[in-house]
Amino acid sequence: MRRRDFFKQAAGAIAAAAQVTGWQSTAEAATPASPRKVSERTAGIAFPRVFSGEQLKMIAFPLGGVGAGSLSLGGRGQLREWQIYNRANQGNSLPYAFPAIFVQVGDAKPVARVLESRILPPYEGQNGLDVMNVPGLPRLASAEFTGAYPFARVDFTDEKLPVHVSLEAFSPFIPHDPEDSGLPMAVLRYRVRNAGSKSAKVGISFAIENPVTQEVFDPNLGRKGPETRVNVYRSADGLDGLLMTNPAQKDDDPWHGSFTLGVLTDANAKTTHWRGWKADRWHNSPMLYWDAFSKDGELLEEPAKTDITGCVCQNRTVAPGASAEFTFVLAWHFPNRTPDSMGWRAPAGKGGTIIGNYYGVRFKDAWEVAAYTAANLPSLEERTRAFADAFTASTLPGVVKDAASANLSTLASTTCFRAASGEFYGFEGAYDHTGSCYGNSTHVWNYETVTAHLFPTYSRSMRKTSFFDNMTDAGGIPLRMMLPVSKERTKLIPTDGQMGQIIHAYMDWKLCGDTEWLKTFWPRVKQAIEYSWVHWDADRDGVMEGEQPNTYDVAFFGPNPLCGIYYLGGLRAAEEMARAVGDDASATLYRGLFDKGSQWIDANLFNGEYYIQDVRTATGGAYPEYQVGKGCLIDQLTGQYLACVAGLGPLVSMQNARTSLESVYKYNYKHTLVDHVSVQRTYALNDEAAVLICDYGKAERPEIPFPYYAEAWTGLEYSTAAVMFYNGMIAQGLEFMQVARSRFDGVRRNPWDECEAGHHYVRAMSSWSSVVALSGFHYEGDRGHVEAIPRVAHDDFQCFWATGTGWGTFSLKKTPAGTRFALKVIAGNLSCSSFALDAAGAKVTAKVGTKSLAARVEKKDAKTIVRLAEAIQLHEGELLEIEVVA
Repeated sequence: MRRRDFFKQAAGAIAAAAQVTGWQSTAEAATPASPRKVSERTAGIAFPRVFSGEQLKMIAFPLGGVGAGSLSLGGRGQLREWQIYNRANQGNSLPYAFPAIFVQVGDAKPVARVLESRILPPYEGQNGLDVMNVPGLPRLASAEFTGAYPFARVDFTDEKLPVHVSLEAFSPFIPHDPEDSGLPMAVLRYRVRNAGSKSAKVGISFAIENPVTQEVFDPNLGRKGPETRVNVYRSADGLDGLLMTNPAQKDDDPWHGSFTLGVLTDANAKTTHWRGWKADRWHNSPMLYWDAFSKDGELLEEPAKTDITGCVCQNRTVAPGASAEFTFVLAWHFPNRTPDSMGWRAPAGKGGTIIGNYYGVRFKDAWEVAAYTAANLPSLEERTRAFADAFTASTLPGVVKDAASANLSTLASTTCFRAASGEFYGFEGAYDHTGSCYGNSTHVWNYETVTAHLFPTYSRSMRKTSFFDNMTDAGGIPLRMMLPVSKERTKLIPTDGQMGQIIHAYMDWKLCGDTEWLKTFWPRVKQAIEYSWVHWDADRDGVMEGEQPNTYDVAFFGPNPLCGIYYLGGLRAAEEMARAVGDDASATLYRGLFDKGSQWIDANLFNGEYYIQDVRTATGGAYPEYQVGKGCLIDQLTGQYLACVAGLGPLVSMQNARTSLESVYKYNYKHTLVDHVSVQRTYALNDEAAVLICDYGKAERPEIPFPYYAEAWTGLEYSTAAVMFYNGMIAQGLEFMQVARSRFDGVRRNPWDECEAGHHYVRAMSSWSSVVALSGFHYEGDRGHVEAIPRVAHDDFQCFWATGTGWGTFSLKKTPAGTRFALKVIAGNLSCSSFALDAAGAKVTAKVGTKSLAARVEKKDAKTIVRLAEAIQLHEGELLEIEVVA
């Protein structure tokens, strides 16, 4: 996007925001502050993003099922980051895992290349570039990488190759279908186009060393002990390939498993294979393989004595002007996940307990995974592409789609997994070789809203863990959950974690409308609120005091906006849930506490520019270390952020909240960090722009402030941007997202790996909330109410939507007569009875397909409400159309 176009869009967005409410359910006029000048460097993020040259260096695009492990596609088209063994393993590249292409046109000399673009600097190591993946073999001249999760595309260029070749890679990612989205496999489809005047013989071969081993390869020493791995050729049901195993492993070994390298069969293609390269000394094995493949593009005569690097080759003739596809499937199956193997804390003596993987229950080995993929690929791909197309076509700023899409990949990283029981669990992130911060960490997972919208069964699984499996008898929700499930608990119970889980329970219920589900949870939610009155609000005045553990890994003492406003959100959510289950007495009590607490925070913590901490100690002693004090905290409104996404409305004065956001923009936002002083972890530096966690430019910094205060976390930049969007600060919120995503450019960082305490950090999935905020789509399943009031310019608007029961697209289009609204269900269903629309008029027509629906128009809180005479349920493939005219 050109610079002037960015400002034009931002201006239009602000104008559009003036037409709609500031918060979810309350209208209050406010004039946006003028955004600062956006630099050329941060104003050009489009979607999907395209990378080339030096930008390819850091790219590692995760491929794999949600919670099922992954491998990554590098920017050059190479495979890297093999993390398929139930544990993090950053930097792990399998030896001799690479594709190759052979092309011969007529009688011309054939051309053979490793099917990757050329290796980028640096070219150094203890042995130069070693021998793994044969860096000395010729590669293609260059590549261009396009990423829009879950699809990645690599377009290769090489003048000496007489055909054009590209790669499209993906794993199924289908909202609301955790089974087919949780397959441990990746699809790599190479497309070859012959633009010449003669037919071309084309062969593509894939080689992979059998990865079913616990040992680490050392290029100097090789492997110790006898080789026990075995590759077996199979052909069935449209799939040819190798099943790779290690019979020496015991069935209960954490490393026990299998891998499949397969290719889809085709009547016009010939498939050949070697179960292994020739077993030989030095580097003879890859040399002899390359000699055979580069001679005729086939693997005709398997060596008499083989090693464990298997290869599968497909060969076909491509006519002039025609194209051909070579579709490979890589599948893995390592069912014996244990707490010890992945770095998850277990109850005493239980670290070796197999908690398993859900895919291990569905499939007996990797061949079954690959065969299922081959048999169902048209459906898997069609449904994945339906999601990707609906999301890509959304009328949202490119940077918002880029941030939200990129961080969806965290679900396919080793940060997340689905146990054999079917329950969904997650670390906070992934360190290089182990999980980071185990246990569904409540105060971090609170920030994400992806699972509630795209995989609601996973969201409700995490709620079950919090309120049933992990809650203490006293009603506290510990920060971390041990596995296997037992009565043993960790001790720390964070304030923000507890309150966020209550808000998330409300959100899960609203998005599905299942009040029976809510009734089973309600006694536990009620107990969680009552826990607060023992530990944080003993005088029941709606204000948290005392020791309040939180996401900064310390406790804040005394009233503060982070924990205090979170508490207000918990009270409001509990109030609404209480009314829904008929507990009116509790609802009235919670409302009273909320009103008192909200008024007190505005009167006592707002300093005219932002909310501050009233530092106190439990005994009235000296000023404690690790406090916010009078600093400007980026996530002082995190409770409000979740409340907005959940539809709970304002928790504190809207004007004060807006002023606080403007102060974060004024103080915390740094256009350059050249002069920034920090001795903490560094996620942004030098001339990069970032939003700092806390700024003490206006106030004196405590001698020992809280940890991380000088850092910059993308998860907080995104959550703050989202709450800005809800409050009409569209340009400022977009600028925050622009500067965050500009740091992930492929040169400096991997665009599909946002770190905090580990790779693929969960907090960064807060980026999805900006999609929800700007789309203006809000659903209340208990009463079948849909709100569709976009917060960006929307004379002709379309967007993806998702609830707890289904997903699809909606559009709003201004016409000479009025406004036309259309809502399509692509998967699942949606119960509807009323719609809040950005439309003016007194007359309405409504229909589903050719069936007309009786409806009326009314005005409420400055909104246009269309009410159907009878509630309806839209099913997959159905389209609802409403037109409001004068």
